[in-house]
Amino acid sequence: MGYSEKLNQVVKKRGEKDTTLSTRIHHNKKASIGIGSLIIFIAMIIVAGIAASVIIQTMNTLQQQAMNTGKETLRDISGGVEVTHVSGYVSNSKITQIAIFITPIVASEDIDLTYTYVSLSDSSKKVILSYDNTCFSSSVNNGLFGTLNASNLTATEYGVMVIRDADNSCTASSPTINENDLVVLLVNTTQCFSGINARTQVFGTVNPEYGITGVISFTTPTAFVETIVDLQP
Repeated sequence: MGYSEKLNQVVKKRGEKDTTLSTRIHHNKKASIGIGSLIIFIAMIIVAGIAASVIIQTMNTLQQQAMNTGKETLRDISGGVEVTHVSGYVSNSKITQIAIFITPIVASEDIDLTYTYVSLSDSSKKVILSYDNTCFSSSVNNGLFGTLNASNLTATEYGVMVIRDADNSCTASSPTINENDLVVLLVNTTQCFSGINARTQVFGTVNPEYGITGVISFTTPTAFVETIVDLQP
């Protein structure tokens, strides 16, 4: 074999080796690209999972807040008290006591009088009264203005007398009223306004912890003829 033939064989073998190496490098490049794509895909799945988890948690939080808001709104519009009647006791040509009859409105939740306050004004002075647990009666056994000793009430307190309470839920320590209950809030107007004169406009509200407030609004008669007078309605 001549020198030129040997040289051709060497060149041919080197060419075959270069082709095999090139093929291997090409295959290795494909594998690297595939692994990179897989890593990106896994990362995208993880990010999507985290994002979905955050969205679900946010939706659950918003749903709970919406439900709580709905319950509070429903309680505020469906609960509360109604002033059904107001009577007054006259002494020395002045109203010295008033009795405010209240009842929960239809479908109202229980009303705790411990957290219920009365706002009352005689057009020249305004007072805020809260429940006095030492001035309570489960009945009106001695009449509307004779059962409780109104002189024990100050200008910031009202007493409670129970007219109707089928389930006995209204007690001195826990004065809670519910549907169809009827109670009287007794106010010493001598302490509040030094008595209420004739031709006086009186207005106020009975404000429960939540829900609709009861409205007090009346004008006293031009002259007091009887000892007990109906003022509202």
